[in-house]
Amino acid sequence: MQINWNSLFSWGSFRNLIDILIVWYILYNILVIIKGTRAIHLMKGIAAIAAMKFISFFLGLTTLDWIMNFVIQWGVVAALIVFQPEIRRGLEHIGRSNFFSRKYESANEAEIMINELNTAIQYMAKRRIGALISIEQGNSLEEFINTGIPIHSEISNQLITNIFIPNTPLHDGAMIIRDYHIAAAACYLPLSENMMIPKELGTRHRAAIGLSEVSDAITIIISEETGKVSVAIREKLHRELSSEELVQVLSQHLVVEGHDEKDPAVVRWIRALFKGGRSNG
Repeated sequence: MQINWNSLFSWGSFRNLIDILIVWYILYNILVIIKGTRAIHLMKGIAAIAAMKFISFFLGLTTLDWIMNFVIQWGVVAALIVFQPEIRRGLEHIGRSNFFSRKYESANEAEIMINELNTAIQYMAKRRIGALISIEQGNSLEEFINTGIPIHSEISNQLITNIFIPNTPLHDGAMIIRDYHIAAAACYLPLSENMMIPKELGTRHRAAIGLSEVSDAITIIISEETGKVSVAIREKLHRELSSEELVQVLSQHLVVEGHDEKDPAVVRWIRALFKGGRSNG
């Protein structure tokens, strides 16, 4: 067997490779966006309908095939109506995303930030001082930072605690951290409209979940009523965390040794390529 190297390395082959990589990367990010949301059940339903359609067509089941065609025909419209919030959030994710960014590549800086946060959070939790702290990751929080008071300060547990002391000018609202610095305080966050949120959770928790619905930010909440600490990440609320559990959750999402090994090799290669291109320029 002879290999035609000219056709293998032709522009057409290279173009097909680029086409496959782009489609794969888009599908990968769509799966990341819908992970942990109601939309994942939609994907399972679509897969089940597709399987039934294939079986009915392959076995010649006329009635079942007609039903599947009817479901597919009107299912698209129904899905657009039922999953409108998920579709909207997905488009917002795409609009906000910076696929080639990696915010927290320094493990040492991330660990210092986590330790300062944990010290301040445990101090405030014991005294039932309410707080709302968001940490920017890949998605920009610029529009929410602009609603608050700019600070641009190094992170310290003393400053964090002082900001959230009751009856001070900056205590009401969220603190946003960007690139290991306190970017702003007294920021307004979007409130979640999810009806499944327990009624006992207040405005801080609803704001934290709301931000997690439109970004990949990590938001820490201290309840003013109970002193319990919770964390909202990607539409999930981790409630009543101990000091050790809080550090574990933050470290899992923020401490990155070099490049994130959880990302596929192609994604890491593309990020390295773009990063190298910027540094050479």
